[in-house]
Formats: sequence, structure tokens, C-alpha cells
Amino acid sequence: MHPFKMLIVYLVIVFSFSFSSIVDGQTIKKFQRMTHAEIDELIRQTAKTSMTVAEKMNYFSARLLGMPYKLNCVGDGPYALYEPWPLVNFRETNCMAFCEHVLALAISDNWDNFFNNLQYIRYRDGLIGMKTRNHYTMADWLPQNSWLLENVSAMVGGEFTKTLTRTISHKQFFASKGIADTTYILPDRTITLDYIPLSNFQNVIDNLKTGDILSLLYSNLDNIFSAHMIMIAENGYGKIIRESSDSEMTTFDTPVKEWIGQKINLKPKRYLGLAVMRVKNEINKSGKVINPAEIRNLKRNN
Repeated sequence: MHPFKMLIVYLVIVFSFSFSSIVDGQTIKKFQRMTHAEIDELIRQTAKTSMTVAEKMNYFSARLLGMPYKLNCVGDGPYALYEPWPLVNFRETNCMAFCEHVLALAISDNWDNFFNNLQYIRYRDGLIGMKTRNHYTMADWLPQNSWLLENVSAMVGGEFTKTLTRTISHKQFFASKGIADTTYILPDRTITLDYIPLSNFQNVIDNLKTGDILSLLYSNLDNIFSAHMIMIAENGYGKIIRESSDSEMTTFDTPVKEWIGQKINLKPKRYLGLAVMRVKNEINKSGKVINPAEIRNLKRNN
């Protein structure tokens, strides 16, 4: 082929990829190019399938591949005092927003329910605001979402499981952001959690399931657990780590063993291990959807 024609073909492919991606062998429109109405229709169609919540997490997360990374991609909305960034963002994402959006998509049956489920996942009792946001993955986010997720690190890790105790302080967290008003914030909490050391994680990969959300734990800080959130997904080649990270400034996949190897070989040693969160069995059912009005009862009965 003439070099000029080859260049044209290449540019067409690159241009097309920027607007679409391939999921389950089909070329689809990327979320960042979809209108809210188009996303609403996709949520409705997916909710009618027989997929479990974890399978829908795998499906929706694949559609977010290639989404640009941005640390400050979401906040408390345009009227917030401190972080007036969007409550929903499908133009860019970060590690926690990625997991939250995928979870909310997977348990919803339309756009409105997705939006409200997302706020329940991100905020204590769904009340939008800086002080009610689930800032700390293991101290806030997981406990407030115990109606939906559970820490299965001991089950996954078996004999390799260890425990880690740290004290979490919202007072110090808000002070670091220049927020002097500390009324209505949670008190300092000393928390012990199960985790799997990075050095042993290769031994338990077979115990991971699609849809598991993993928290990568700091080794050198005593006032915070989680450094990063990732998701276990699956493609035609097996289990993969799916994440949004500033290491690539996008949302991408890495084979699990390769990903673990990368983190183990970091110098100096920055990460201690991983905690594994999983959608509860009673929710991870075929065709299961959650109406936001149900969540208070789910939390009460948890």
C-alpha cells in the first residue's frame, strides 16, 4: 500500500478508537462520548439481562476503558463550598470514582436510580457534602457500604491473611484541607482490618472473583490505609486488574500477576498488601437491581 494511504488508514483507526472501544467483540461507543439519555438506555437494557451484579461490573467497567484520569474529577456539585466538581462524571475519572460509578451502574435500572445509588455509595446515608463523603476507603467507604460489600480478605487470603491497625482522624484530614469547622465530623477511630501481604498475593489469585474491589494499602503511613482502589475483571485471557491511575493517566487493564510483580518490585517499598471487598451474595444475583429507596432498609437490616 502507498505510504500516504497507510497513513490515512492509521488515522481513521486512531480517530475511531477515540470515540469507541471493543467489548465482548463488539465495537461500542465510549461513555465519554455518550449523552445521559444514551447512558440511561444502556442501563435499562443491561438491567433486563440475566447478568449478576459482578458480571455487570465487568461489562460496564470495560466500557470505561480509555477514560482519562483526573484526580479532581468529582466533588460535591456546583453549589459546594469546598469542592464544587461534578457529582457524576463520565468524561474523566479517578480510582475511587471509577469503582463507585461502576458499582452504581451495575445495581441500577435507569439513569435516575443510578444517580441516587451513586450518592448513597459515595456519601453517608446519601447526604451530599464534604463532611458526609466517604473519604477513607476502609474507614468510611466500606463500613458505609456494608449493605452492598464485605471485606473478604480473610476468605481470599486464608493462611496468608494478616491484620493491620491504624487510627483514622477526620479532624486532621479536614485541617489539612484548610477547613476549620469540624462540627458534625466523625471522631477519631482506631480500626483493625484483614489484608493479604503483597508478597503472598500470587498464592491466592485463584480465590479472587470478577467484580472484587481491592484496596492497595500503604506500608509507610500510620494515619491512612488505602493508597489506591482497583477492580478484578475478566477478559478472554483470564483475570486482570482494571484501574484508573495516574501511572498511565487513563483507565486500563493489566494481567494480575504482572500488576502484583510491578508493585512488589517498587523501591523503596511503598505498599504493604491488599484488602479485598466483594459484593454480598444476597445482592450478587442474576438480574438484581437496587432501588435507592431500598437502601435504608438494607442498611438497617445489615
